[in-house]
Amino acid sequence: MKHRIVVLGAGYAGAITAGRLAKRLHRDDIEIILVNAEPDFVERIRLHQVAAGQDLPVRPLRKIFAGTGVQVRVARVDSVDADRKTVELAGENGAETLAYDTLVYALGSTIADMGVPGVAEHTHNVASRQAALRLRERLNELVAGETVLIVGGGLTGIEVATEVAEARPDLKIAMAARGGVGDWLDEKAQTHLRAGFERLGIAVHENADVTRVTDRGVVTRSGAQIRARTIVWTAGFAVHPIAAASTLTVSESGRIVVDDTLRSVSHPDVYAVGDAAHAAGVGGKTLRMGCATASPMAWLGGDVIAARLTGREVPNAPIGYNSQCISLGRRDAIVQKVTKQDEPTSKVDVGRKAARVKELICKGAMWSVTHPTLMMPSRRRHLITPPGLGGRTAGWTAAADQQPSTIN
Repeated sequence: MKHRIVVLGAGYAGAITAGRLAKRLHRDDIEIILVNAEPDFVERIRLHQVAAGQDLPVRPLRKIFAGTGVQVRVARVDSVDADRKTVELAGENGAETLAYDTLVYALGSTIADMGVPGVAEHTHNVASRQAALRLRERLNELVAGETVLIVGGGLTGIEVATEVAEARPDLKIAMAARGGVGDWLDEKAQTHLRAGFERLGIAVHENADVTRVTDRGVVTRSGAQIRARTIVWTAGFAVHPIAAASTLTVSESGRIVVDDTLRSVSHPDVYAVGDAAHAAGVGGKTLRMGCATASPMAWLGGDVIAARLTGREVPNAPIGYNSQCISLGRRDAIVQKVTKQDEPTSKVDVGRKAARVKELICKGAMWSVTHPTLMMPSRRRHLITPPGLGGRTAGWTAAADQQPSTIN
């Protein structure tokens, strides 16, 4: 009987994990099934570009994984029964129960409304392709002088604000953040960010904790009102509630709690990668959500599962960070070097050079998805670092094929 590995979700984490498993476990007694609600891979790190009017190539998952041995199932995940080792799906063939021997949970995240009334009714977001396209349609309806308010001062909020401001200079773009916008960055990066906002005409409202959203704008904790008929919510992300509704051990935020090999602490046949995993990195700090974290998690998770199924040594090197990259439109960016614990350093690149690096990172991440069985890092420690800069920054190589020996 074949050992069935089911991967739930084909974002960066799930797609790269499935490809890595196919590379490591290319044999007749292994079955790999990749389940995703959409038939195409969605380049989530570019959805702010989609919202601003740019079109991205369509990349069907079945085409990406053709010839790899990975079966792509287009279906929505309704529930997971970790005790019975089954998944309930709703897809092309209706309702289906899919059994597994090993499960990789990579269902990612969506926006978090933070308990703020009016978010669902009155805001747009870029957490999915459909949401980004709805925002694009809304922006196309706006006339010169209208205000677009982005709520949230993190990476997503900054990229949405600058991308839209560059694409639509006729609009008034504003940001509202609970604290400071980009205030975690080094001083040089903050200075460049403020200059970018000024160049693009973006108004910034800092220390503006939004407590209510209406069809006319937002209300802050201080009682102040910021008027806007178009509001984009980027104030945080939350995982889908499927894991929390199961018997899997999850964190307070609903992420699956895993050990240093990304294995569920409560169910040893379940692994979690990407935004859905509550995992510790270098120094014991919980890894943040994001594409930069998803890829190294996928490499580690795939390697761990393959090692356990073939009797090899199980890797458990902690994941460490390298940089944070923020695009400020198509021709400007910030590349903030960080410690392995994700703390900013004084090393910062800005401007067109940084924009080229950011673009290279995005293309590298896409390449690793569309070439699922080729790219592998060579070091034991998994560093979160730009895929396209492999030889210079992380010592990556394309590892040789290895034939597994036995399945335990």
